[in-house]
Amino acid sequence: MSVSLLNGFLIAAVSLLVMYGIFQLAKAIRVYARFRGERLVSCPGDRQTAAVRVAAGKAAAHAKRGLAQIGLKQCSNWPERGNCGQECLTQIENDPEGCLVRNCVQQWYRGRNCAYCQQPIDKVRWHDHRPAVLSPDGKTMQWDDLSPEKLPDVFETHLPICWSCHIAKTFQTDHPERVVHRRRDALRMSLYH
Repeated sequence: MSVSLLNGFLIAAVSLLVMYGIFQLAKAIRVYARFRGERLVSCPGDRQTAAVRVAAGKAAAHAKRGLAQIGLKQCSNWPERGNCGQECLTQIENDPEGCLVRNCVQQWYRGRNCAYCQQPIDKVRWHDHRPAVLSPDGKTMQWDDLSPEKLPDVFETHLPICWSCHIAKTFQTDHPERVVHRRRDALRMSLYH
């Protein structure tokens, strides 16, 4: 066998190994992206909403080895129900996007208007200017201040607030001495009704 033929086989073998490695890495990244993030599920044990996180890194590592295996990393019902059989994972496997907290929140805002300025809140911008909610007692809150497992109750009892109105209301609450209240005029726009 000639040296050039041997080099050709070696290059082909290395190329196949690199392509296989890239394929496995892509598969692992897809699995990680599919299962990362906090999710809402109905706990089979008590039929209440629970906030869970899948061990996405572990699932990605298993995917690289050809195994399809997911498990929980975190659950709002732990440690009380820490020894559960994790039957809720079937809900995540059946609809991984539908139970993602971000998607549930986005769906709640879709087609709704801000309770103060009545401007539509079409899309949640998660990286900045996130909308907030108005509680029944008149407080505005960011989503980070809410427990994810309580979101179904929040969806029923709270109103949507755009980011601008949340910031204005927060400033008005935190610094009432710096806010000027003007009488309402028919020709003047009002942020608050």
